[in-house]
Amino acid sequence: METAAVTVVIPTHNRPVLMQRALESVLDQKYDGEIEVIIVFDACDPFDPPVVIPRGRSVRTVVNERTRGLAGARNTGIVLATHDFVAFLDDDDHWLPGKLDAQMPHFDDATRPALVGSAMVLDDGERTFERLVPAELVRHQDLIRDRMAGLHSSTFVFRREDLLGPVGLVDEDLPGSYGEDYDLLLRTAKVAPIVVVNEPLVSVTWSGQSFYFGRWGAYAEGLTYLFERHTEFADDRRATGRIAGQIAFARAANGERAHARHWVRRSLRNDPFQVKAWLALGISLRLVSAPWVIRTVQRMGKGI
Repeated sequence: METAAVTVVIPTHNRPVLMQRALESVLDQKYDGEIEVIIVFDACDPFDPPVVIPRGRSVRTVVNERTRGLAGARNTGIVLATHDFVAFLDDDDHWLPGKLDAQMPHFDDATRPALVGSAMVLDDGERTFERLVPAELVRHQDLIRDRMAGLHSSTFVFRREDLLGPVGLVDEDLPGSYGEDYDLLLRTAKVAPIVVVNEPLVSVTWSGQSFYFGRWGAYAEGLTYLFERHTEFADDRRATGRIAGQIAFARAANGERAHARHWVRRSLRNDPFQVKAWLALGISLRLVSAPWVIRTVQRMGKGI
């Protein structure tokens, strides 16, 4: 049986060195199937990276002519893909050896997954943290309760027909494209359970280079959009408490103290033990600072 061919979409914006590392990590995969890489330049000048392209591999460079941002760039690559499977890779991350070999056989599982993901390694430039996923079969209700942060977009491999069909493309209406991966996970899990290869197959860069680092207003707007779009959150008190706590923290970190306390109250009414809400309250009352909280949790390999 012929090994499935895969298109890999790498959106990029002014990070040529990191983008080339990402590209080389794909080209270096010892995978028998064909791999097409589409590099989507978003709001920056395109160029052909100086790499050696092995047999059975191809690289295309295109410009994002859809909505500016990550969502539009991903969709540009999905629409142009010529293979039946589409994988995502952010330009500041890179794949580890054996990624596709470990994931692709799972598309033959009886559940007929639309998406196969994996665990990852976080790299903050000084230390690495292995982040596994708490389940190897992830259903919609699981994701309502828990974002499952170990399930990163750079690990995703989709059936292209599902992205063009029942799952749908990445939502370009999301404010600043924030949370596009979570939204996509929620929509995908409604179509079929998500299969996880629970071993680290991707190294994810975790530092101030991240597009969203410190952009608390966009973070809050994106989460609010997701909370309102996915009405199942409101049916689950713990889920409401969690999302409201994250919005509260983002509003507090963005200096919106009164707005933050509104979300703190909403969070704690649903989950009195929601730590992010208590931290948001402390920030809004100027008892602690957001940068101190973030540095502290990151030293433990966690995120907000």
